[in-house]
Amino acid sequence: MLLLLWQEHLRPMKPINKYIAINIVEEEIVTDSGLILSDKDVDELRYRKAIVIAPGTEVKNINKGDTIYFDSRSGYTM
Repeated sequence: MLLLLWQEHLRPMKPINKYIAINIVEEEIVTDSGLILSDKDVDELRYRKAIVIAPGTEVKNINKGDTIYFDSRSGYTM
């Protein structure tokens, strides 16, 4: 499955095949000891949280509006 990172200023698009369009959820990461991670540290995290905007035509188990975690080193920004 491949990810398309969604940008709000683009016109609506429909992902095809195994692609899904997502919006990244900007969240404040707090460690177990209560420390708030900086933006730089958050950017270095491997997995990020996102909301599915539109699943592709061949994606069966993910629906619009689902919250997912994805590998931040994969996908394409559009």
